Amino acid sequence: MTDVLETRNSAWTSASAILFDLDGVLTPTATVHEQAWKELFEGYLASRPDVPGYREEDYFDHIDGKPRFDGVRDFLASRGIVLPEGEEDSLFGDSAPVTVQELGNRKNQVFNDIVSAGVEPFAGSVRFLEAAVARGLKVAVVSSSRNAPAVLKAAGLNGHFEIVVDGVVAAAEGLPGKPSPATYTYAAQLLGLPSEECVVVEDAVSGVQAGHAGGFHSVIGVDRGAGRETLLEAGATRVVNDLQELL
Repeated sequence: MTDVLETRNSAWTSASAILFDLDGVLTPTATVHEQAWKELFEGYLASRPDVPGYREEDYFDHIDGKPRFDGVRDFLASRGIVLPEGEEDSLFGDSAPVTVQELGNRKNQVFNDIVSAGVEPFAGSVRFLEAAVARGLKVAVVSSSRNAPAVLKAAGLNGHFEIVVDGVVAAAEGLPGKPSPATYTYAAQLLGLPSEECVVVEDAVSGVQAGHAGGFHSVIGVDRGAGRETLLEAGATRVVNDLQELL
């Protein structure tokens, strides 16, 4: 039995820290993001009958795991649309023409409206988090979202994480978003550890690519819809459907 457990746990037990993505890994808010993006782009593209409408696969192909404004740019680029840049805090409808920032901020409003009702974290992820802490591993959250502290609080997980590297921190530090490994590397530095002693846990292709590129201990992919083979091809060391499988 010991050999079986060691094989099951080998992707993380010899590490010193676990760096968790948030949406889709600790909380089911990836589906909320997906819903908010769908609402945003369906509304916007209704005024652009000259281009294909929003499709379900667009979320994973162009948006998932990326900083908000990068998601806007990359999705629009898939439709051959280039919008001007605006003020970072500009709101949809404040001015014409529509800007990248206006669309991104409108998506954020939709997301926050949904999350304000509360968030229930994945039970298996909470058990894995508690097991990692009990084992003496350090933990941190690394999220492209600028809403990470609010989501952690809504899910009752904020007390577990002293280190949270989110979209706000990344912008302040000038760190490129995923698939660059920069935000994960920065979190490791804040924990006082080299990257090779830290495990990255991700559900998005761009996040797995970031972990793979950064020379981390291992990259655990959580398949919440991206697909097992897709995550393995992106560089995941191991892919699970639920983090409890690692216990």
